[in-house]
Amino acid sequence: MDLVSVIMPTYNCGRFICESIDSVLAQTYTEWELLIVDDGSTDETEQIVAGYNDPRIRYLRNPQTVGAALTRNTALREARGSYIAFLDADDVWMPTKLERQIAFMEQNGYAFTYHDYIEIDEQSKPLGIHVSGKKHVRPFDMKSCCWPGCLSVVYNAKVVGLVQIPDIRKNNDSAMWLQAIRKADCYLLPETLAKYRRRTGSITPSSVWKKIGWHYILFRQGAGMNPIASAFWMGMNIVGNSYKKIRYVKRIKEV
Repeated sequence: MDLVSVIMPTYNCGRFICESIDSVLAQTYTEWELLIVDDGSTDETEQIVAGYNDPRIRYLRNPQTVGAALTRNTALREARGSYIAFLDADDVWMPTKLERQIAFMEQNGYAFTYHDYIEIDEQSKPLGIHVSGKKHVRPFDMKSCCWPGCLSVVYNAKVVGLVQIPDIRKNNDSAMWLQAIRKADCYLLPETLAKYRRRTGSITPSSVWKKIGWHYILFRQGAGMNPIASAFWMGMNIVGNSYKKIRYVKRIKEV
């Protein structure tokens, strides 16, 4: 079994991080390392992580708060795995997530994949929302829309290489996928293997104009494009994400 490095940035997620860590510990695929990089939390996160006695869990702490982008960069530099996976400290994996996804990649020769997920609230109750995506995502598609949810991505580090992204506050996961898609197309595993938590206090901008501004910054700073190209892909991304919400985000009935 190849080693999978699980990237988990965290900042003041003490009330959720146990559920996230436990979902990694529950994986049927056992050859993993969990890299928890604490971005200067002021809650009980450090004490909670210290209570786990598993050598596969590695805890690092930034000397000062630097944001999610640079925190992920630190974890990616420390990663030793053949595969890289991502799980934020408030999200949850299903027990067979790694087993199913690594098998999907190895059986098909894929180097970059993602899968379906559902959304939950702060009390871990399902919100009745199911998110899927395109079966085959090419570079044009990824620039037009952020197809993968961060918690659903696994890529082959030997093919994609070391990903390091600029210090952008929003859409830094999209910046990672824009780098990875240069090395390998992305493929969907159409199975629901994770739970994304919707919660208050996130950095998601509330106004339309702020969202538009962050999309421009994604391409201008995150992808290093010139102003004209950045404005073009900003517009394409807004259209693409709207299409994704209409076509691939569905309301479901919980049993």
